Amino acid sequence: MTEKEEYAIVLDYLPYGYPLEKKMMPIAQALGIKNFTLLQLIPRRGIKLEVAEKVYIGDGKRDKIYYILGRLPGDKITETAREQLREAIEKEIASNQGKFVDFFNKADAINTRMHQFELLPGFGRKHTEAILAERNKKPFESLEDLKERVGNLPDPKKAIARRFIEEIIEKQKYYLFAGN
Repeated sequence: MTEKEEYAIVLDYLPYGYPLEKKMMPIAQALGIKNFTLLQLIPRRGIKLEVAEKVYIGDGKRDKIYYILGRLPGDKITETAREQLREAIEKEIASNQGKFVDFFNKADAINTRMHQFELLPGFGRKHTEAILAERNKKPFESLEDLKERVGNLPDPKKAIARRFIEEIIEKQKYYLFAGN
């Protein structure tokens, strides 16, 4: 079981609620920081939230959030929220690069026909074989090292970011980075 989110980053703030829905209730689309959960948050009366603002959503007294409406369905995410999500994921990759380098140094086969690397957009069987061959010689030290040592490899940062977003927005059979 995943831990409850304590903080979230506001991806978009809709002061009049969702267009085409009759309720005129302010709502924020947000990303939980710990588990990368998309959430719908209801702010306290009179509170205006800012895009990219970090808000407390834990069990204690919340100063800006009245309650968590629930998970944000992928089909309700706004364009602004999508763009902010991409930026938040890129920051996560940049600030925790070691975690993603570890992924390339330790990832395993999912089954006899598929490797975890093949779940990354643009990565196929040949890329997987080349990564495994290089990793057996010497572990990767950075994502740049990976890119330099494995020829014709799509940009690992962009591939990780795209996979991360797919896992957050859409239901997946396998999860590499985001909790389900």
